[in-house]
Amino acid sequence: MPYPNYRFFSLCFILPVLFVFSACNPNPSKTKTVQKDSIARKDVSIHGYFSNQQVLHTDTASLKSFFIKHPLLKEYENEVSQFYIYRNFLFAWYNVNGLAEQASNLYIHLDNLEQEGIQVKIPYKENLDSLLNDPLTEQHAEMETEILLTAEYFFYADKVWNGISEKVTTKLEWLLPRKKLNLPYLTDSLLNEPSASLFTENYNVLQYNLLKMQLKKYKQLDSIGIWETLIPEKKSYIKNDSSDFIRTLRHRLFLLGDLADDSVSKWFDDNLEAAVKSFQDRNGMLPDGVAGPGLLEEINIPLKENIRKLIVNMERTRWIPKNLQKHYLIINIPFFTLAAYDNDTVTFKMNVVVGKALHKTVIFNGDIKYIVFSPYWNVTPSIMKNEILPAIRKNPNYLKKNNMEWNGNSIRQKPGPSNSLGLVKFLFPNSFNIYLHDSPAKSLFSAQSRAFSHGCIRLAEPKKLAEYLLKDDKAWNVEKINQAMHSGKEKYVTLSHPVPVYIGYMTAWVDKLGKLNFRKDIYNRDNPLEEMLIQ
Repeated sequence: MPYPNYRFFSLCFILPVLFVFSACNPNPSKTKTVQKDSIARKDVSIHGYFSNQQVLHTDTASLKSFFIKHPLLKEYENEVSQFYIYRNFLFAWYNVNGLAEQASNLYIHLDNLEQEGIQVKIPYKENLDSLLNDPLTEQHAEMETEILLTAEYFFYADKVWNGISEKVTTKLEWLLPRKKLNLPYLTDSLLNEPSASLFTENYNVLQYNLLKMQLKKYKQLDSIGIWETLIPEKKSYIKNDSSDFIRTLRHRLFLLGDLADDSVSKWFDDNLEAAVKSFQDRNGMLPDGVAGPGLLEEINIPLKENIRKLIVNMERTRWIPKNLQKHYLIINIPFFTLAAYDNDTVTFKMNVVVGKALHKTVIFNGDIKYIVFSPYWNVTPSIMKNEILPAIRKNPNYLKKNNMEWNGNSIRQKPGPSNSLGLVKFLFPNSFNIYLHDSPAKSLFSAQSRAFSHGCIRLAEPKKLAEYLLKDDKAWNVEKINQAMHSGKEKYVTLSHPVPVYIGYMTAWVDKLGKLNFRKDIYNRDNPLEEMLIQ
C-alpha cells in the first residue's frame, strides 16, 4: 500500500465531483443524425450542457416500451425514468442541429470501455452504432436513440464508477464499507449542477486513474510484441559486471520506468544498480541491487499477467468509501504495512505481520476504542483445542513453561515480555476477534513476506501507535505509556475519540513517486475477482 499522501488505495483523493453536460442550442428545429466520420473526430474532453430544447419529448409509455424491447438494460429503468421525470420528459441528447455533442462523447467512452479495465459486452452496442452512424435513420428512430443513449450512460456510470455489486464483493470477503454512488443521486446531480462533469474521472479515487495510466502503458508494451523471457548467462549480476545480458536487462528496466535513459551499455554501472533497486523495492523484494534469480523471476512475469492484476486492483478502487475522519489507520495486507494518517497526510508507517494463508486476516474496518497495556492473552478456543491441549498432553509442564494458567475452562497467558501479545494490544470490537498487538517475535518484522499470525495483526512499533492514539489525552505521556507497558498488570484505557482502522487488500498500486508497485497475492484473492472481470 502506498503510504504518503495516498489514502487507503488513495482514499484521501476521493471528492464528490459531479458532471458537465452536453452542448446545446436554444433554438430547436428538425433533428439530424450524426455521421460516423463526425463521431470519430469528436474530442472526448469537450464539455457542455444537456440540450435545453423544448420541442422533442418522450413519455412514460415510450419508456416502458423501450425497456420491454431492451431487457438487458432494464436494471436501469428506474434511473432513466427518474431522469426524464426531472426533465419533464424533454429530450436530453438532441438540439437544433440533431444529436448534441455529448452523444458522440458518450459513444466514444463506451467504445473505449476497455481503457477502464472493463471487459464486458455493451448491451445493444450494434443498435447504437446503427442509430448514430446511419445517415438514413428515420425520424421515428429519434425516440429510441434518445432513450438508448440515456440508458447506456447509466450503464457506463454503473460499470466505471460503481463496479461490481456489493452483494458480490461481500461474497469475495471484502467487508469494508463501499462507496455509495447511487445512480438516482447521480441523476439529480446531472440536472441540478450545471458546473459538474458528465464524464469526470473524479467519481473514482485518484489511485484508480493512476492505475488506469499504467494499464494503458502495459497494454501498449504488450501490443508491440517485444516482451521475451530474459535468459541470464549466469546466476546473478552485481555492479561492475560486464555482459551482453546486462544490456538486455538495462533496456527492460528502461521500458518499465525504473531507468530514465537507456545507454545501451553492457556495464553494470551505478545507474543500473539504482534501477535494479527501484524494481526490487516496488515489487516487494529486498532492494540489494543484485540482479539475481528473484529479480529475474519477477521481471519475466508476462505482461498479460500484470495487466490482469492492474484490472483487478482498478476494480477494487471503485469500491473505496470517501468519507474519513481526521485521524485513521490503514493496513494493506499484501504490503504488510500500517500507515497512520492525520488530515490525509501520513504521520508514520510501520511493518506488520498478518495472518498466514490458513488464518487469513479479514478485510474489514472498525474503530479502535481501547488500549490494553500489559495484556493477558486469552487463548482462543480453536488454538486451545488444536495447539495448547495437545502440547499439554505431551508435556504436563507446558503451561508453567510458557507463563500460562487456567482461567475457568479456558487458558490464558500472563502479562510480561514473553506474552504472545507482547506489552500492549489495541481493540476495535468486531465479530472476527481480530485486533492489533505487540509481539515478542521481533525478527519476523524484517522478513520480506510477513504472513505468520493466526489472523490478528502484529505491530513492529506498538509503542509508537500507543503514543499516536493517546497524543491528545493529557493524562498520558511517553513515560506513562512506557511504565504501563512494563508494569506486568493489565490495564484498560478507553480512548476519548475512537480511531478508525481500515484493513484492505491491494496487490497493485502507484506510490507517491509515480512508481507502479506489485505484491504477491498471498491469499489468492485476485483470481476469483479476475474470473469475474476478464472474459
